[in-house]
Order: sequence, then structure tokens, then C-alpha cells
Amino acid sequence: MRLATWNINSVRLRMPIIEQFTASHAPDVLCLQETKAPDDKFPLEEIRALGYEHVLFRGMKSYNGVAVLSRLPLSDSGSRDWVGKEDCRHLAVSVDGKLELHNFYVPAGGDVPDREQNDKFAHKLDFVDEMTAWFSENRTAETPMVLVGDLNIAPSEFDVWSHKQLLKIVSHTPVEVEKLTAVQDGLGWVDAVRHKIAEPEKLYSWWSYRSRDWRAADKGRRLDHVWVTPPLAGAVKDVEILKDARGWEKPSDHVPVIVDFDL
Repeated sequence: MRLATWNINSVRLRMPIIEQFTASHAPDVLCLQETKAPDDKFPLEEIRALGYEHVLFRGMKSYNGVAVLSRLPLSDSGSRDWVGKEDCRHLAVSVDGKLELHNFYVPAGGDVPDREQNDKFAHKLDFVDEMTAWFSENRTAETPMVLVGDLNIAPSEFDVWSHKQLLKIVSHTPVEVEKLTAVQDGLGWVDAVRHKIAEPEKLYSWWSYRSRDWRAADKGRRLDHVWVTPPLAGAVKDVEILKDARGWEKPSDHVPVIVDFDL
């Protein structure tokens, strides 16, 4: 099974590059974040025309939104709202009855890394705390699960272009890294990408639109992740972060992260 996760930054606007990616890399399951489409505007027929008969999505106008496109049967397994907000940031599905897949779009957190001064940052920290608690209370490490998405945190010094310069920048602050690590440690989640591409190799999945020449500057961050519970760690066979997608026509500022499983 080939699985990919991609913050698409508007599913309707990016349909041409979704078509390009599915043609070139043929994921069996594609998880999207920031679809920015209410459910009645989701391009379901266009997606099905690409060969994805099984599609689940949760969306809202202009913001957020998550979707799972699959060639394998899907069923909802408990998609929920977090921190008391109905903002379409999570989709939980069973994939062909073989594993549970959680697709997340964690809040970005605004610009000021201080929960007292910035409600968006407080929301982000509370969201990640609730992830830790919920998984610990409702799932076990023995359950075959995959957690993917734009988690909006680059945890390691090798996941950012400059550890020193980003320590006070939202997405790489120590408190965010600490809380994301708590989620990971809660069930012993394995970072599938780092499982195959070890540090100190630098890895990024996001490059800002603000950079005129993103490739030359290469000031990226690894915000997009694929984690697996221990029973699936041995099934991870190959990984790829598709950097070239950042240079496609009308790109997202994120690129696909791909993991191949032998199930």
C-alpha cells in the first residue's frame, strides 16, 4: 500500500497538481489537509475520475478541512472535533479493515509563541495536549494505526533550515516540540520517514511562499508527518518527500510525503 499525505492548500484550486501527482506516483491512499471546501463544494466526481472510488471528507468554507481519497474501502472510525471547536481538523478512518488511519491538520498557532498573548498559540498547544490524552485513553500501542498530516511542528534540529534561528519561531519552539514528543511517546509512535531516512540528514516538506527562489534559499521545515504504531513499523518499506512538487504549476507550499507499506 502506498500512502501519501499532503497539505494541498485548497483542493479545488489544486486539482491539476492532484491529478499530476496521482498519475505520477499512484498512491493507494491520499490524505489531504487544508482542503478549504465545504462538503457540498468538495470535487468528489473529479476525485473519483482519478480512480479513487472511496472518499471521506470533512470541510468548511475557506479554512481547514481534511479528506482521505482511497482505492481501498474506507469507513469512518470516529472522526472528532478537538478542543471544543468544530473546525474540521481530523478524520479517522478504517482502511480495508486492516488499519486505522488518523488524518490531522494541527492548528498553525499564529505568529507569537506565547499562549497568554496569542489565542491561536494557546489553541495549538491545547490541541496537541488533547491528542496525547485521547490516544492514551482510547487506543493502545498494539493497535495497527497510522497517524498522518500537517502537524505544523518541525520537531528536530534536522527538520528545519536553522535550529538556532527558529527556536523562537512558531512551529519549532521548545514547548511545541515537547508537546509533540509527548503525543509520540504516548503510544510509542514510530516516525516512518525518520525510520528510513535517519538524522542528521536534513528533511523539509514546506517552503514559504514568501521566498522568491525557494529552491535556492532552501529555508524549509518538516511539518508534514507519517507515524505508525509499533505493529506497523516493520511494514514500512520506503519513503519519499516529493520536493519537486513545490515547483509545480500553482503549487501548495507543502509537498507530498509518501510511505510504502508491505501489509
